[in-house]
Amino acid sequence: MTLNFLSRLVGLVIFGIVGARFGADPSVYTSLNLSQEASATVMGMTGVLFGLVATPWFTVRPVQSLRKNINEMPADQLVMALLGLAVGLLLALISAYPLSLMPNPLSWLLPVTVLLLGAYLGLTIFGKRGREIQDELWSRISRSAARPSGTGSRKLIVDTSSLIDGRIVDVAETGFVGGTLIVPRFVLTELHQVSDSADPLRRNRGRRGLNLLNKLQRSELVMVRIVDDDFEEITEVDDKLVALAQQMSASLITNDYNLGEVADAQGVPVLNINKLSNAVRSIYIPGETFAIRVIQEGREENQGVGYLDDGTMVLIENGKMYLDRNIQVTVTKLINRDTGRLIFAIPAN
Repeated sequence: MTLNFLSRLVGLVIFGIVGARFGADPSVYTSLNLSQEASATVMGMTGVLFGLVATPWFTVRPVQSLRKNINEMPADQLVMALLGLAVGLLLALISAYPLSLMPNPLSWLLPVTVLLLGAYLGLTIFGKRGREIQDELWSRISRSAARPSGTGSRKLIVDTSSLIDGRIVDVAETGFVGGTLIVPRFVLTELHQVSDSADPLRRNRGRRGLNLLNKLQRSELVMVRIVDDDFEEITEVDDKLVALAQQMSASLITNDYNLGEVADAQGVPVLNINKLSNAVRSIYIPGETFAIRVIQEGREENQGVGYLDDGTMVLIENGKMYLDRNIQVTVTKLINRDTGRLIFAIPAN
């Protein structure tokens, strides 16, 4: 027996009894011009019908919706929402006594109204803006404790591509991110759309981005804020990111080369994950020798291709004959590009 069906059974019994008692009232059956038994029967059946149809809508459905929201809400946001509820109730209780001194019916109507309104506002405000309240409290505590601010006030807007890519999580866990990571709500919306795509590859990429965002939010080494700022007049997400970065005087984290060029042209500082990855890769200068496995043929004649552990491609002249073998190679040339690094080499032997 499902909870939905059980609530309907309980509802039809309760509303049936209430309807029957209401119909048995003299003022009711007199106004309906019916006998007491007929009025009780009609109102009881009406109550049964109402309870059968409507009970889940104000019992089970709200509970299920609340449970779903709680399950999907990040833990820190849930804590802030409960804190807001407590603050709202406390403020309402403080104002309840002076309001109860007013003449009837305001003496009982206003305290109840203020109590409900305080609970709602506290829950909503702290739930929606809890991260910003937390950031503000933390910054004030940091300043009062005379801690060096460093780059703590730096704002870094994260785009969809960098969340799906995932390397930002690894960078954050090293402690090198000096600032607050800001994830706009419209980026979350785009991630949800990608995760709901009919294409399995896009769907998996979207879900990966959401999982990595949750991992970032749980990290103790970086602060993550979800902001609701949006630009209704702008349709493209990339354009919204640039506009938001300009509005907040923030930098933009991305691995989208085209977005980075557009943002840079409009004066927005860009932190490209690909450039960071290239910067920390192993460096070999011409003349150095290292071991590598030749795994495939190159485009040029007799050319072999291998890859370093960090993904750097190595093009080996006359390396085709060493296919599927580990050999020593000597670097002849190194090319650095925004999209990656290329190493040209020849067999050392």
